[in-house]
Amino acid sequence: MSAFHADASDLPEPEREVLTWQGFGDAGRELARTIAADGYQPEIVIAIARGGLLPAGHLAYALGLKLADAINVEFYTDVHQTLPDPVLLEPMLDAEAIRGRRLLVVDDVADSGRTLALVLDVLRRMGAEARSAVLYAKPASVVDPDFVWRRTDRWIVFPWSAEPPVTA
Repeated sequence: MSAFHADASDLPEPEREVLTWQGFGDAGRELARTIAADGYQPEIVIAIARGGLLPAGHLAYALGLKLADAINVEFYTDVHQTLPDPVLLEPMLDAEAIRGRRLLVVDDVADSGRTLALVLDVLRRMGAEARSAVLYAKPASVVDPDFVWRRTDRWIVFPWSAEPPVTA
């Protein structure tokens, strides 16, 4: 069976970590407890799309937050293959709506950390206070996220991207 970029089934088992839907549910609750225990009270959850959409929604519910939005970034093109730099995609967030607000920026993984660094920089330049939360952080990340569920150097297979896209 050939691998597609999300599942990396061509990698040996010790190089992959598989997160199940149940594991995702548990991880999100644990991460929310960590954020709450820290005392940080975000006003808006910002997902880094696409990988951060489900974790951000989970955290928004777990933290009792109704305000959520997303910022679109493209970086990974295949397993261990990226564009030269992360690229912001349209549509962009409304800068006026987030100026002076406390944001929780959420992604699935801080791998190189370059996407997270870009998004945090953009949001802070828009005048927001931005802290970050990820399910996984890797040792090579240029950003140490504020809140992390687990640290690993393995490729992560997420339940929402473990299957190839549906086609006609």
